[in-house]
Amino acid sequence: MRVLVVGYGSIGSRHCEVLSSLGHEVEVLTSKDLKEFKSYKSFEEIPLSEFDYFVIATPTNKHFENLEFLNKNVKNKIIFCEKPLFESKKAYFKLENSVFVGYVLRYHPLLLKLKNELKNEKIIFAQAKCSSYLPTWRPNTDYRASYSSDKERGGGVLLDLSHEIDYLLWLLGDFELSFSMDEKISDLQITSNDFCAFFAKGKSGEIISVNLDYISKITQRTLLIETLDKTFLLDFIAGCLKIADKNGEILEFLVKIERNSSFKAMHEDILGKKEFACDYEFGLKTMEIINAVQKENK
Repeated sequence: MRVLVVGYGSIGSRHCEVLSSLGHEVEVLTSKDLKEFKSYKSFEEIPLSEFDYFVIATPTNKHFENLEFLNKNVKNKIIFCEKPLFESKKAYFKLENSVFVGYVLRYHPLLLKLKNELKNEKIIFAQAKCSSYLPTWRPNTDYRASYSSDKERGGGVLLDLSHEIDYLLWLLGDFELSFSMDEKISDLQITSNDFCAFFAKGKSGEIISVNLDYISKITQRTLLIETLDKTFLLDFIAGCLKIADKNGEILEFLVKIERNSSFKAMHEDILGKKEFACDYEFGLKTMEIINAVQKENK
């Protein structure tokens, strides 16, 4: 399959690596001079109709522009857009292609295990937390130059760490925002917000708590779910899912995940069965929550 990756930053290069390893013919739209892949400097010089799969891996504030352009200039193709769809709420446009969003955590084996375990459970509370220190994200790179640090380019924890919003909607169903905070509270030299927290309520009464930040020197990514009968604790960093019942019995599941295994699974699913993939309509649900937080904190 012939693939065009739009953008060659850290995530764009990773998509190139993964798709190439899967045997696809990968080409790139980038301002950089590449030796590894055939590259183009502008859309105008690209024979778009000859490609089967498009991957948008530009900064968040370019997603809408790139997606709108591709949707107008190709038909009946598959377009993948890195998360989140946009940096803020945008006008809806009619799709001429199949569009999917890069919420790769859906392919974490323990999250899939948890989703299956929750099928017959009455969920009453869910707490998602994702904390890390922005200056350590990309080794040998000045964090101040990254798009994550720049509000104008779509940086900020609410957008960067929207995986948590997506998988909560995926696991629990729709929910509505109750209260939120989205601010810059640290001394990091950035213009984007480094802390976001909100409470929400699900349609069945579930209480939902989310905490996202760029400021923690201890990296954490956890999901706690309380049901009437059990407690579930998923630690993404440790690769551990614990399930405890009312009798105090605890089951523990451990996995070791290769660096690109979830990315490979995601692209294979999007190009195949589309069993777990986040489509455009679902991606808009996450954008609605993002927009509600943004609106409340203007």
